[in-house]
Amino acid sequence: MDKSIYLRMRQRVQVLQHQKVTIGDVAQIVSSDESENEVKELFIYEITPEDKHLVVIDVMKVISTIQRNEPGVDVQTIGPAQSILEIQMKQKTLAPVYFVLVWLLLFIGSALAIMNFHEDVSMQLVHQKIYYMMTGHYKEQPLLLQIPYSFGLGIGMILFFNHLFRKRFNEEPSPLEVEMFNYQQDLDQYVIVHENKETEKKINGD
Repeated sequence: MDKSIYLRMRQRVQVLQHQKVTIGDVAQIVSSDESENEVKELFIYEITPEDKHLVVIDVMKVISTIQRNEPGVDVQTIGPAQSILEIQMKQKTLAPVYFVLVWLLLFIGSALAIMNFHEDVSMQLVHQKIYYMMTGHYKEQPLLLQIPYSFGLGIGMILFFNHLFRKRFNEEPSPLEVEMFNYQQDLDQYVIVHENKETEKKINGD
């Protein structure tokens, strides 16, 4: 009976500097016999400082390694054809002063953007007209509308992004998360196309 191995490459894997990457790190393996653990332990790549941040492992390299160590095995692949190794660098401590400066920059920038938008659409004039329609009196600063509107603007943004600090209100992804996911997919595709050639050269020793 022929031995079969079913292999599915992982989309993205986090690794460390100088780590010896095995097939089990970059792929899910299912075997028709007890050789599954042996295949997972097969060495396929070693991370070096020259790799910088990303490395692409192609499924053909994985199949070649398996067949070299397990002659006659039938390898069936499922899913993506490459796995991206993301090399984890040493995390730098964020200085409190730097954090405060970034926070102030984002806060002031967001506030100015909202105020400029309200000025462009004449939001104060709209509030004045709505207040006049509701009460029959003209008021320069209709706080009865402006205060609830300000709270509603903030609450609406929280609900829209589905987050309050680290708390998520439900499992549905926010529009920002969807856009970040699409961006990550496009970035992974770019890395696969442009980094794969350099990785192959290093693996093959060219």
